[in-house]
Amino acid sequence: MIELLAALSAAAAVGVGRIALPLLLIGLLQGNNLWSRVPILSLIHPQVVVGILTSWSLFELFASKKLLGQRVLQIIHLLFSPIVGAIMGVAVAEAADVAPWLIMLVSIVGGLLALVLQLVQVGWFFRLRGLPLWAVFAQDILCVALVLLAFDAPRQGGLIAMILLWLAIRSSGEWYRWYKQNKRLPESRHKQP
Repeated sequence: MIELLAALSAAAAVGVGRIALPLLLIGLLQGNNLWSRVPILSLIHPQVVVGILTSWSLFELFASKKLLGQRVLQIIHLLFSPIVGAIMGVAVAEAADVAPWLIMLVSIVGGLLALVLQLVQVGWFFRLRGLPLWAVFAQDILCVALVLLAFDAPRQGGLIAMILLWLAIRSSGEWYRWYKQNKRLPESRHKQP
């Protein structure tokens, strides 16, 4: 059960807003075994992985501060967050030596959690017409904290992931009410002469 909470924490780090930074952190936290237990990345030379993930992390860091960069990152994150969330879940599960049958379940749940959290961000991005700078910094801090908690305090990290999922579900209800309300306003304007 603790391994599942750790995997959810790591997958939530991806869903919160960054893709490369959690992968970079998980490799560096493994010490000398850089990405040896991370699917796909274990097939690539560690120096190449460090270079790619560092470059992409810097791009995410700087691009997320501008509206155009946020739009580009939203599309990329929406496409890749389920894949990277599944990879993060598997990496944490394998580091904890989970039973092989559970790894597939962890990867599916991790990918879905990352996708749901990313969809929530896309919704807020379009509702607010861009994320405020304080929210972007909060994403960065939460992303790093969730990866660190996945290894050091998996219960707390899993609890934070569950709270984020609960907030995502609550947000979807708010968006639906907001959408219905805004959909009625233009119709009522057209009816009046």
